[in-house]
Amino acid sequence: MATGQLEIERKFDVDEPFALPSFDHLPEVAAVDPPVEHDLEATYHDTVDLRLLRGRVTLRRRTGGTDAGWHLKLPAGSARRELHAPLGRAVKNPPKGFLAPVAGLLRGEKTVRVASLRTRRVVTVLRDAAGRVLAEVADDTVTATAFGAGTDRPAGVQAWREVEVELVSGDEDLLAAVAQCLEDAGARPSASASKAGRVLAARLPDEAPPGTAKKGKKGGPTAGAFVVGALREQVAALQQADILLRTEQPDAVHQMRIAARRLRSSLAAFRDVLDRDATRPIREELAWLGAELSGARDDEVALAHLRELLAAEPPELVPGPVAARIQQADLQAMRAGLDAALATVEDHRYVALLDSLHDLLGDPPLTVRGTDAAGPVLRKAVRRTVRRLRRHLESAERASDDDRLEALHAVRKAAKRVRYAAEAGGAGLEAVAPLLRPAKRMQKLLGALQDTVVTREQCRRLGLAAFAARENAFAYGRLHALEQARAEAAERRFWEKEPRLRKALERASG
Repeated sequence: MATGQLEIERKFDVDEPFALPSFDHLPEVAAVDPPVEHDLEATYHDTVDLRLLRGRVTLRRRTGGTDAGWHLKLPAGSARRELHAPLGRAVKNPPKGFLAPVAGLLRGEKTVRVASLRTRRVVTVLRDAAGRVLAEVADDTVTATAFGAGTDRPAGVQAWREVEVELVSGDEDLLAAVAQCLEDAGARPSASASKAGRVLAARLPDEAPPGTAKKGKKGGPTAGAFVVGALREQVAALQQADILLRTEQPDAVHQMRIAARRLRSSLAAFRDVLDRDATRPIREELAWLGAELSGARDDEVALAHLRELLAAEPPELVPGPVAARIQQADLQAMRAGLDAALATVEDHRYVALLDSLHDLLGDPPLTVRGTDAAGPVLRKAVRRTVRRLRRHLESAERASDDDRLEALHAVRKAAKRVRYAAEAGGAGLEAVAPLLRPAKRMQKLLGALQDTVVTREQCRRLGLAAFAARENAFAYGRLHALEQARAEAAERRFWEKEPRLRKALERASG
């Protein structure tokens, strides 16, 4: 059975003469335990092409010390989530099921030994006045061996000394204070996020695939290098969301849906740089992924809003177990959404999509514009999304009452595409930065309108279920009416602000 914990630490490089400073003067530290020495041995496992390490994940089997066993370290924002499993009899392969959280990174590839480390660790424990462990300071002397790709033959040996500070029950202020003490004593923040990353750095592939020259004729980045770099970041975001989903972390489904939408938007916006015939199948599969993840997420948002709306209602207008019914529906929607999302990432179709994305990054289907300077090409792509938004606005203005809601939903999606394209291209293009605010504002105004479509349907379903159970359904009709009023107000606000937002977009896009 795997167990887990959140790991918040900082790493520092130190020279051999380095002496650990005193920490007993720090305000939170009431006692410093005598140092305890451990001899640790660890074997790191990864695919031959280091898919785990490239995804900011490390897998190791450690013996010695207080935490012997299999360790899987997963990214968690600025921290890392560490999963543990007992050593057992497994030596070459992790316990069955232990790698489930990183199946999206592995994509069917087996793990092999990639490095081994011997560490002499001297641990100093910092405690508060109640005797609780605030932090551990580990002074490590490391000898590391990297193995050749796909072999057990040593390909190089390194030795270094480093210091790690890991929070236990202390806070970020303590971590910063301990870090400052170490730096004052001569320690340097480490450039490597992990020991495995340090010893295997020479085996990490070049991030620039063949055919994407990093510099154009005038010295700036080429459009191909810029777009492929942006896509690489977005694929990484998708796979980080995949890990969050497989470990059932909060908001994981939403993060994964956003990542899929950004990728699809980028492939559409930058079709002058990447051959559209080659990217069209990927865009279609990303649309499938987004659709698979969308329904349950929309229900979660709608039910959460209805709970807030209901809490503001006078008790006399809420006859019957309305709050309990909405809460039950909310919990069911969350579980159903998570189960559906987990089933989606286990689908062979999803794995094939990931393979296609990595194939695209490895051998991008660049057009002749890929070697042009990035600036003009990307600005043109972003402006094209603005023109598309303008066309949808004109269609919405002409739409009949029956078609207007669908037309406004198309406007919202077009505004989102402007925003995503500007964010993807804006890293090096100050000219498109002014697009972000009006596009985001337009998206938000119409998002409220679209949300009411889902909330009203929820009210209808809940009311019918309550009526079938012989409960008073009055409150559901009232909530539906309140949401209808919210929809009308949202649409009115949008059309009031639309002229100014359109002008802002047109000025920014030139």
